[in-house]
Amino acid sequence: MITSVDNPRVKDVLRLRKSRERRRDGVFVAEGVREVERALAAGLTVTATYVAPELLADWSHPGAEEVSARVLAKMAYRAEPEGVLALVEIPRRTLAADASLILVAVGIEKPGNLGAMARTADAGGADALLVAEANADPWNPNAIRASTGAVFTLPILEVSRDEVAALTQTKIATVVDSTRSHSEPDLTRPIALLVGSEDAGLDAAWLELADERVSIPMRGTSTDSLNASAAAAIVLFEALRQRTIAR
Repeated sequence: MITSVDNPRVKDVLRLRKSRERRRDGVFVAEGVREVERALAAGLTVTATYVAPELLADWSHPGAEEVSARVLAKMAYRAEPEGVLALVEIPRRTLAADASLILVAVGIEKPGNLGAMARTADAGGADALLVAEANADPWNPNAIRASTGAVFTLPILEVSRDEVAALTQTKIATVVDSTRSHSEPDLTRPIALLVGSEDAGLDAAWLELADERVSIPMRGTSTDSLNASAAAAIVLFEALRQRTIAR
C-alpha cells in the first residue's frame, strides 16, 4: 500500500493535471467509480489503477494498487474523492470517411462545456467531435466528468481550421444574426456543425469557411445567445429529428 504523498507515483498522477503533460504522455486520469468503470468497459488501455479501501471498501480490479485515503485525496482532482482513479491512455481515433454528422467545437474555454458537448454529440448520434482552437481539452477531469463517459467512446480529434475546411461535409455555422432558423436546412445530408466559443462565437475566418449559417430563434428580452453546449444540443437533436423522420 502506498502511504506517502511523496511517492513518485503520486507525483506522476499530479503532473497529469496539466494539459501539456497529458498530451505529452498520451495519458489522462479517470477519477471516480463511474468514470473508471466506463473507461474499462470502453476497452481503453488502463496503465495504473489506485484504490483507497478506507473510502471504497467494496470495489476491486485486478492489478489495482492500494493507497491510503490521504494519498488518494492528494492524487484526486475532486474535493471529495470516491476512492478510485486510473491512468488511461488517450485513445487515438480517426474520422470515418462516411461520417455524416460531425460536431466541431471551436475555441471552447471551459472544460465542463466541452465535456457536455461530447455528451450531447454522443446522445444525438454524431459520428465525431472535432475540437479546434480550444483552451480546454477533452481529457481535463471536469470535461471527462461532464461527458459522463462519452469521451471514452465518441471519436474526438483535435484539429486545425485547415483540416475543418478540407471536410467534404456541408459546414453549417451557428450564429446569432442569421435570418435562417436552424430547423430550415436539410440536416439529413452529411454535415459538420460549427459551434463557437461561449463569449465570442465564431470569428470571421471560421465564418468564411462555412457553407451555410443558421440561428436558433429566441424570444427572450435580455438573452442574445446560448451556452455553446446548449446551442449544439438544439441543432444536433434537430438533425436527429429530421433523420428519424426520413427513415
